[in-house]
Parts: sequence; structure tokens; C-alpha cells
Amino acid sequence: MTGPVLAVTSLVKRFGSVVAVDGVSFELMPGASLGIVGESGSGKTTVARVLAGLERPTSGTVTLAGEVVTGHSRRTRRRRARLLQLIFQDPYGSFDPRRSIAASIAEPLRLHRPGSRERHRARVGELLDQVGLGSRAGRSLPRELSGGQRQRAAIARALAIEPRVLVLDEAVAALDVSIQAQILTLLDGLRRDTGIAYVFVSHDLAVVRHITDSAIVMRHGRVVERGDTERVLRDPRHPYTRLLLDSIPSPGWDLDRVARDRRALDRLPSDGESACSTSIV
Repeated sequence: MTGPVLAVTSLVKRFGSVVAVDGVSFELMPGASLGIVGESGSGKTTVARVLAGLERPTSGTVTLAGEVVTGHSRRTRRRRARLLQLIFQDPYGSFDPRRSIAASIAEPLRLHRPGSRERHRARVGELLDQVGLGSRAGRSLPRELSGGQRQRAAIARALAIEPRVLVLDEAVAALDVSIQAQILTLLDGLRRDTGIAYVFVSHDLAVVRHITDSAIVMRHGRVVERGDTERVLRDPRHPYTRLLLDSIPSPGWDLDRVARDRRALDRLPSDGESACSTSIV
């Protein structure tokens, strides 16, 4: 397709009197990778959950492959799942502890890709190989694998039905640094090989710099900055983005200055991107 595979327009999500997401918009082209950056409470995970259909938006639209996704009928949920899959921060909680990894990977195939048991078994084998796991891991229960292996298995399950978009919510945050690097390398290779598009939700700016082409920065539910990832992280134009970068420990790190900058920022109005000069993704 020539247009965006995912388009979010004026997305709002309220929980009672709390506005978790306030007017968020962005587009994602096929094969592209978008980072959503912000601290805890910024609204980034709520955006991910709305994209996956786990939360209903208060207003705004989500368009997948040119079709606005509305309602929560079984047909709508199945179509959304075929186009977009979500990978959670904790892969262990997303697996049935009583089922083997291979059985869990085969489940979406049975739901969305009808076929013989032999055909599904062969596809599961392909997926395990694709993410660097073997048949032994496929026979294992989730508790018998390491955190990195479980995250690879979660990726294999998400890829089973060949979605157009993969949403990764802090997908490497709980992993050791060396395992993070392996997973990020795996994801980068899968994107080149399959043309899948990523929405990568993370507070880790180093991870976002490595895996994404463009980024949006969220604060208090609003987008305060957007642009090419390298530009946003090299030359931030919003004080909140600069604060996120200054908060990363480094030689000569001035914790007192970071604290002063945060207090000064908290005194400012909760502004959106309209209050600063930003380029458009």
C-alpha cells in the first residue's frame, strides 16, 4: 500500500476525570518504526492499549490499512488482530503457564489461519527458527525459559499471522543489557526481511535511538515534540525532551541542575506541540 498502514487522529482517552491521552495524532508508513517516548504517566502505554483494542478511545480514530477501526464486535477484534499485534513488557504474563510455547504460538494460527495440524506445526517450527529458538524451546513451558527466550517466543507468536504492525510496549525494559541487544538486533532484521512496521513504546532513549526512524515525545497525555528520531534526540526543541536527555547519567552529570530544571518545567502550563516549533513525522 502507498498510504500509511496506521493512522491515529485526535485520540483522546479519559478515565473518569483524568485525561490520559489528549489529542494524539501520528501516522506510520509500511516498514517504518515509530518511537513513543515519555516518563511513567505520560500516556504512552495507554496509546498502545488503545491501538491494540484493549482500551476504547473516548474520541478520535484509529485507521489500520486504510480502514477506520470502530466498535468491539468479534469481527472487528479479529480484523484488528490480523493487522496489529501487541507485545507486552512481561512476556511471562502473556503465556498460559500450563501450555507449551509451541502450543501458544499455534493458537493464533488456529484462530486466524485455518489449516491442518501438520501445516500449523510446520509454521510454528519456522517461527521458532526465525526468532532464534529451536524445537526444544517449543516443547518447554514458559517457566522453563529465560526472560530473553520468552520475549523471543512472544515475538514469534505475534508474527504468526503476519500482521502489518507490531506494537512493542517496553518490550526490552525487563531484560539484561546484553539480551536487550539481541532482541533489538532480531527486531531490526525482522523489519528488513518482512516489511513489518513498529510502534515502539519506551522510556529508554538509547533503545528508541537504535530501533526507530521517527519519534513522538509525550507529556501529560499530549505530544510535545515529534520528528526524525536522531533530530529529536540530538537537537530537542521542547524543554521536556531536553530534560529527558539531561536525566540520563553521564560523566559530569549535574543532578541538582536536573532537579532545578524539572521544578521549573513543572511550573509551566501543560502545553502541547503547538507551543513549540516541531517538524512533522
